[in-house]
Amino acid sequence: MKVVEKHALWLRVHHWLNVPFLLLMMWSGTLIYWANDIYPGFFPESFYSFFHIDHRLAQGMWVHFFVAWLFISNGLFYLIWVFTSGHWRELIPTLETFREALPTILHDLGLRSIAPPQGKFNAMQKISYTGVIFLGIVEVLTGFAIYKPVQLSWLLSIFGNYETTRLIHFAIMIALALFILMHIMQVIRAGWNNFRAMIAGFEVEHEKE
Repeated sequence: MKVVEKHALWLRVHHWLNVPFLLLMMWSGTLIYWANDIYPGFFPESFYSFFHIDHRLAQGMWVHFFVAWLFISNGLFYLIWVFTSGHWRELIPTLETFREALPTILHDLGLRSIAPPQGKFNAMQKISYTGVIFLGIVEVLTGFAIYKPVQLSWLLSIFGNYETTRLIHFAIMIALALFILMHIMQVIRAGWNNFRAMIAGFEVEHEKE
């Protein structure tokens, strides 16, 4: 049995800070969305009543904007750390990563017995983690654009118009929620050793006889 260093302290801090930040952003965003439910049928009225989300626009706005700055600050520090520490070499996908994506998926589904070779992250982890960083950046930019559409008209024009930008912002929120759900399922599947690595920073490997 040997202890293997897995995740740096700052990476673990960033990861766990994002948990309350993202959940609060989604919750407060739903409070805001109630006031202008532009996609009929997505959240039925019974949903708002059951979770007491109705008539809480002011609360949703101040929580959303306050936590947004914490989320942005955490994200900026993370990006700075990624590139200054060299962690990006372990994280950013390459052509080989995309070639290994399908075998990795088949292995995760139990349809392939041999796992593709990997380093700290497997192919799908690299793709999904890099992808979620991109989604987070776009979510922040679209959020600014729909919050200040006149002052940031140049930013709004990048995404098309106000309606398109608002739809992108809403769609990414759903994508992030699905990512969190998938991430939790993968952690459960990987077991305690993987979960411990994100808490304590190390994994325990049992040497084969």
